[in-house]
Amino acid sequence: MSRQSSTRYRHLFTPLRVGPVTPRNRIVFSAHLTNYAVDGLPSEQHAAYYAARAAGGAGLIVTEEHSTHPTDWPYEKLIHGFNPAVIPGYRRITEAVHAHGVPILAQLNHNGGQASGMYTRLPVWAPSPVPDPLFREVPKAVETHEIREIVAGYARVAEHCAAGGFDGVELQCSHSSIVRGFLSPATNRRSDAYGGPLANRARLLLEIIAAVREAIGPDRALGVRLCGDELIEGGTTIAEAVEVAKMVDSDGRVDYINTSIGVATSTLYMIEASMRVPPGYALYISSAIREAVRLPVVGVGRFKDPLQADRALRDGQADLIGVVRGQIADPDFAAKARSGHADEIRTCLSCNQECVGRMGLNRWLGCIENPRAGREAVALPAPRRRGRRIVVVGGGPGGLQAAVTAAEQGHQVVLYERETNLGGQVALAASVPSRAEFLDLTRNLAARARRLGVDLHTSAEADADTVRAHEPDAVVLATGARPAAPWWSGGHERVVDIRAVLEGRARPDGRVVLVDELGFHQATSVAELLADRGCSVEIVTPGMVVGQDLGVTLDLETWNVKAHAKGIRQSTDLVPMGAEATDTGGVVLTLQHHPTGATARRVADWVVCALHQQPDDSLCQALRDAPFPVHRVGDCLAPRRAHAAVIEGHRVAVSL
Repeated sequence: MSRQSSTRYRHLFTPLRVGPVTPRNRIVFSAHLTNYAVDGLPSEQHAAYYAARAAGGAGLIVTEEHSTHPTDWPYEKLIHGFNPAVIPGYRRITEAVHAHGVPILAQLNHNGGQASGMYTRLPVWAPSPVPDPLFREVPKAVETHEIREIVAGYARVAEHCAAGGFDGVELQCSHSSIVRGFLSPATNRRSDAYGGPLANRARLLLEIIAAVREAIGPDRALGVRLCGDELIEGGTTIAEAVEVAKMVDSDGRVDYINTSIGVATSTLYMIEASMRVPPGYALYISSAIREAVRLPVVGVGRFKDPLQADRALRDGQADLIGVVRGQIADPDFAAKARSGHADEIRTCLSCNQECVGRMGLNRWLGCIENPRAGREAVALPAPRRRGRRIVVVGGGPGGLQAAVTAAEQGHQVVLYERETNLGGQVALAASVPSRAEFLDLTRNLAARARRLGVDLHTSAEADADTVRAHEPDAVVLATGARPAAPWWSGGHERVVDIRAVLEGRARPDGRVVLVDELGFHQATSVAELLADRGCSVEIVTPGMVVGQDLGVTLDLETWNVKAHAKGIRQSTDLVPMGAEATDTGGVVLTLQHHPTGATARRVADWVVCALHQQPDDSLCQALRDAPFPVHRVGDCLAPRRAHAAVIEGHRVAVSL
């Protein structure tokens, strides 16, 4: 450890004994879904993914959940831990991680009523027939003999994990678990020995702990992850969670307690909080539990940087810190901090677009910043020839990623950006309320580009002659997109694009109608900005929900709270059909309610549009007959979101 890191992080890089294992530092790569399973079995994708974080210096790794019973199959790509066929895959994972000297635990779980019978064709099991608000299935209240089956299932999977080389297991009793269902008065309506008083509701948990400890023996670690606050009416609160933690501590069989907040379906937006929620927001849970127990306690809650984690340890809020998205974005999070290079960490944006959001669409986990996340098992091809001259035009996410990857491949790279600052549309997107962290995407890339020696030119318009003068071996164009006037605007000067607002070319005031055809942050964030400036704002959309894709990234709930507080009105199922000028220079907007065909009108001072853009590919056309290959990435190829630009920039640069 360098002197700088040992001085700066006095607590983070000290070992801690956790039962029979001793992580070399306090950074935990906590359990999270990946969608990497294939036919219910762990895959090579799992092994390479966890090994990359072990190589990057994580102190302890806890895998995603392993299902403990055939009745539990809430999503397609779940590891079926109850199937003995998982053991060879377990061994590949543990051997890959142990090669870097890092202990790894497996998380065991039965999702209970927070599941679906779609895959099993069986009723889901729960303590009581209380339907989950997401899956909306009435579960079967488990009988006593089925409770014994549940307990036996946990023990069976624990045995499989031991045979697969895991250093222990963690029981998921938190945000999506049948055990949490039993613990919570909101979902446990039983009147038998497993319902009523807290001691009864905790009975299943204690029985599972006893069975699992017997299955794994004394030489493997056993952890329990508890929900400290469900954030639902009638649910578990911190006071009851502390009492459960005391029971777990007094049992004598458990080696540590992990923490969580929220319920995975009702209050999921607080479990995997976006950048709207302050970092460290859940530390009150680990802090309260730590004061009541002797066991080590893991704290969680959007930890972005090692200094924040070290301070939580210093202040006694936790004994270990769960850093998930931070290590998805940068597998070398721990190693960079330990070596005194924390400023080189590719900090997580908490945008939830390619991790939480991608998996919500049943795809495997990725990362908007890290195009290698989830692709660690796929070897990169060697460059055809190092030292090639590469010209990149455009300093947004696509261009910067192309420049960085090309430089990492050993090429000589020069980049031109017409604006004064790098960042492209990301810089605009980060200028609105609650979105400042999004700028980390291009800020991180720009810093890496400078470290790699990329020749960066800002305030520099690159035309075809500029590019040809370099006699490049290849050119990457990331020239972005430009707004397009809507067909219905009639050329009205007060019908403007959101970019005109963000760039300061238009200053709407008074009554503003914001037309949203994108369903994401563009309209909702600009609506907040205008409301903060004193405008009376209404969003109209042809969609059934304003900002519908915010639900995928877990931003919809917090947006609605903000919109209500700021008086932003939301109107759905409305399609703009025309705009006319008023006598005072305002706009009369004609709208059609497309489910019924009825016509509506809005009189506004301004109309602001969040619409699809057009590729800015003029430079590509000018270089059509160039004697070198010209590649387009990002919006100049097809206007989409930032993750597409990053992936394409990386893909093109690797192929050079």
